[in-house]
Amino acid sequence: KVRTQVCKFCMQSDEDFDYKNEKKWKRFITDRGKIIPRRMSGNCAKHQRKMTRAIKRARYMALLPYTTDTFK
Repeated sequence: KVRTQVCKFCMQSDEDFDYKNEKKWKRFITDRGKIIPRRMSGNCAKHQRKMTRAIKRARYMALLPYTTDTFK
């Protein structure tokens, strides 16, 4: 039986999706720089979209990496 995960943002009623908080978003990114999907993170669809938008904005502002430097 598969255990359903509960959205962390719904449980904390955390509506702070500020892209400047890079420590918060680093745990939702893999070591290769990809955004963790909903089925793995346990987020609901609404908060996954907000989280993805914040991560993409942080990447654009160079707060988070797009990819890792594995080819050096």
